[in-house]
Amino acid sequence: MARPRQLKGTLQDLHTTQLLHLINLAKKTGTLRIYEGVPTGREIIMGDGETKRPELQTGSERARVSFREGKLIHARLASQEDHLATVLHKAGKLNDEQHRIILSKAARASDKALALLLINANYVSQVDIIQSVQQHTLEIIYDLANWTKEPFIFEEGDLPSPDKITVPIDLENVIIEMIRRDSRDKMLVEALPNLDFALRFPESPAEKFAKVKVQLSVEEWRVVSFINGKNTIRQIAKACNMTEMGIRQIVYGLLSAGLVELVKPAAPEAAKPRRPSQTANTMPQRPVINKLIDRIRSL
Repeated sequence: MARPRQLKGTLQDLHTTQLLHLINLAKKTGTLRIYEGVPTGREIIMGDGETKRPELQTGSERARVSFREGKLIHARLASQEDHLATVLHKAGKLNDEQHRIILSKAARASDKALALLLINANYVSQVDIIQSVQQHTLEIIYDLANWTKEPFIFEEGDLPSPDKITVPIDLENVIIEMIRRDSRDKMLVEALPNLDFALRFPESPAEKFAKVKVQLSVEEWRVVSFINGKNTIRQIAKACNMTEMGIRQIVYGLLSAGLVELVKPAAPEAAKPRRPSQTANTMPQRPVINKLIDRIRSL
């Protein structure tokens, strides 16, 4: 039996868009794994005989992208939760309480089994699931366009577990969109190079909101709910299950509208961002976020 064919390299040699173009043209079926690059201490001499760069070996897996006959069908990041309930929650198809209950009762259920349960219980429709999985997959693949040096291995014939929900996506459109986003993403990185800053609301938020017709998306509302002057942008991204570029886009929009400000974190934070809370044995006071939400809804 012939061994599966592999393509190995680094994203320094072959950019993500070039890899996708090759997979699309060759109608390949298999999985692309991208790893953390671990320096070996040696250097590689480039083709001109003068330029050198650090040699990298594969570390822990950071991303996995699968294809069938040249179409993108599945993607996951090691740093992101990809349980179907979490994907639906992120897309706004499940509320916080539904998400919590489903994870507590069906955390080990396969995606396909959970999808049938949710459809039969009228939580979501089949269209909701397909659109949410597709959106989740595309967000990951667009984020990979910003990776520039990681080692990768493409193994032909390797596919996700049959229990995973896969949605075929034409790579031609993906590649075009990745090229379009490239200039925008460079601007976002320049505008927000440091994700270890925190966010706060301006001192006179009512005036800011009065000047802007605010229509926030589900993801923007979720980000706003974690803003307290202490949670860093990076921590908020992790809590909201977002990519670095995804959080940059939302924060940049909020900053441009004057709805938030960048600040240094007030104090060292635990791994899990804290939502505004009420102190026990005192009269409850509405957090700033509730006041802002009320203000937005009154506009």
